[in-house]
Amino acid sequence: MKGDTKLANEAWEALFRAQATMARDLLSQDVWDGLVESEYGVLYALSNAPQGLRMSELANDVLLSQAGLSRLVGRLEAKGLIERQSDPEDGRASVLRLSVAGLHKQRRVGAAHGRQVSDRVSACLNPDEMTMLRDLCRRLAGAEGEQSGDDNERK
Repeated sequence: MKGDTKLANEAWEALFRAQATMARDLLSQDVWDGLVESEYGVLYALSNAPQGLRMSELANDVLLSQAGLSRLVGRLEAKGLIERQSDPEDGRASVLRLSVAGLHKQRRVGAAHGRQVSDRVSACLNPDEMTMLRDLCRRLAGAEGEQSGDDNERK
């Protein structure tokens, strides 16, 4: 199985380099309106959860440590982009939701970022290739059965 090991590692390296190159290119564009990538990631995650998310749920979604997420949430609260409210299911806990300003910023930045991603990916891949790439990446991530709806406003 040496051939499989070599090919698997070449595929991983190609995927890793493609992601890193695209991320660098996309982050260098001026569409972020004062946000850093991780802040936008939190706004995006909350935009998909109108009922709000507990901090632990948000940490799973944005893949940040609890300490790093706590600092980031504090910054976004100070900017007035998210709000902390009592959890209706557990009064001891709280949930985070987008504020009106946060919702507007996520939509504005997300629309611009979505156009960036579309332009960049469409320049290299046709629709059939994009579908294949999406499906392969979902399979690698262990989410092949998941449907994500319309992702035009993000990544």
